[in-house]
Formats: sequence, structure tokens, C-alpha cells
Amino acid sequence: MKSYRKELWFETKTRRAFINITPQVAQIVRESGIQEGLVLVNAMHITASVFINDDESGLHHDFELWLEKLAPEKPYSQYHHNGFEDNADAHLKRQIMGREVVVAISNGKLDFGPWEQIFYGEFDGKRRKRVLVKVIGE
Repeated sequence: MKSYRKELWFETKTRRAFINITPQVAQIVRESGIQEGLVLVNAMHITASVFINDDESGLHHDFELWLEKLAPEKPYSQYHHNGFEDNADAHLKRQIMGREVVVAISNGKLDFGPWEQIFYGEFDGKRRKRVLVKVIGE
């Protein structure tokens, strides 16, 4: 079995963002040379997420509204975590949206269902963060 590791780096200009990273992950799978296996895509920061869903702007807007209802950013004083930083809501949003995804690789390509895409979710942006992409297989 072979493995291949690469990092993707992001620094959003906004506090929250959803970025389709499917093309970058597909490129890494091609670079790996692995034809049959799995790819792990993992947010390496506790205020960011990786998830699979549809690349549809209305849905992304719905995610934003839904997450803000569940874990509103303000008032900052509502969270015990907030003291040194004001990002408790980002930790909670990450917990809801998830840390990582695993996708099958078949014939050297990401093996998705209809409309599935991989997204990086940022909940406390404006600083550099990384995503680990680990490909394993043969």
C-alpha cells in the first residue's frame, strides 16, 4: 500500500466562508498515482471544518443562517470560552459541521454520489489555517 500527504493552506478575508476544495483534492489524488484507495481530508484547526455537500449558493446561505441560530457569534459574553479570544461560536460551528471526510478513490478519481463536493468551512477566519490531505491505497 502507498500513501501520499499534502497540505492545503487557507486565509479567508472574512470570519466565515465555505470554499469548494474538490479541484485541489482531485489534483492531489492524481499526483499520488493511487488508483484504488481512500483520501482523508482533515481540517487541522479547531475552528474550521471539512464536509461534503452540494455546491449551491442558496444552500451555503442556509448553512450560514442555521449555524448562526445554533451558535450565534454575538454577544461574545454568552460564552465561557470567550476571554482571550472571541471565537467560542466557531468551535461550536466546527463541531456541528465536522472535522474531516473520507472519500473513495476508484480508477484514480474521487468516487462521489451525485452533486457531492468537498468543502472547507471557515468559522474564525482572517488567519492562515491548513487542511491535511492524505491519500492511501494502490
